[in-house]
Amino acid sequence: MKSLQLLGPSASPEDIQVSVVSQQMPTCGPTEAVVRVLMAAINPSDVKASLGHMPQAVFPRTPGRDYVGIVEQGPKNWLGKTVFGSGGDVGITRDGSHAAYLVLPQRALLEKPEAITLNQAACMGVPYVTALDGYAKAGFPQPGENILIGGAMGKVGLAAAAIAKVYGARVIGIKRKNTPAVPGHACDVLFDLEDPDLLAKLMAETQNQGYPLFYNTVGSPYLALSLDVLMHKGKQILISTLARDCPFDIFKFFRKEMTFFGVDTLKKDTVASNHLLAQLLPHIASGRLQLPQEDMPKIYTLDQASEAFRNTFVNGGVGLFNISEA
Repeated sequence: MKSLQLLGPSASPEDIQVSVVSQQMPTCGPTEAVVRVLMAAINPSDVKASLGHMPQAVFPRTPGRDYVGIVEQGPKNWLGKTVFGSGGDVGITRDGSHAAYLVLPQRALLEKPEAITLNQAACMGVPYVTALDGYAKAGFPQPGENILIGGAMGKVGLAAAAIAKVYGARVIGIKRKNTPAVPGHACDVLFDLEDPDLLAKLMAETQNQGYPLFYNTVGSPYLALSLDVLMHKGKQILISTLARDCPFDIFKFFRKEMTFFGVDTLKKDTVASNHLLAQLLPHIASGRLQLPQEDMPKIYTLDQASEAFRNTFVNGGVGLFNISEA
């Protein structure tokens, strides 16, 4: 059996070196379980951690935050079940899912719903945990509310829109002009960031009342706009940014009594992350949560790991390792 190993942070994306090493079946402790990994996502955060962008990341380690697999050791009632999930600790502060075997706390075990495929389950973790964590902090959308999502065609944007629809919200999305719309996205209306009439069009969607919540998945490109479109006491969720130093009109901010909420899922271990994902299970079973009909993510073998990491850094999105035969 095989696993990936990072001996230390790489200097640049072009220099990413991921070693493929042999892995023996681990022995789990009394409160743990061993999962034989079938598929594992390659998230941008996995790549950033390999570049030393995550100060909490330890080396050497096996990367990989998201997974789907079969329980091979652990409680009898879990043996043979297919589980999925994510974790801010998995692949960051301890060995992760880019391996044939993954050791998890038993409290983190989360059974995969029959209604989603292995590929979908492997790719849900980071995007949906991020979206859920943001809503948990800022408040879940209310039926009939207009919710605005910046970067709506990104993985977290798609997840945030899908969840908002479950709660009955009306979703208005913003994307870059050169970003294609993903089939099956949950936005009721979709605008381009470069549209010169964007502000007027966004406000018209709310009869000039503004938005109670702006889920900003990109950060700096949308920050100035957010201050104009949010209503009094409006809320903004921030998960990332392109520019770290972002000047903005603080007068508008405090006069509107706005609140900004930051999300960092690396601070949620696999138990906390999967507790969030568990909230989606009844909505998946009922069909209320509709996953976007995205193109199949590019699938790699573990032997193609360096290429997979570099491609994910350049192209964004989520790749996928097929580990069923590792």
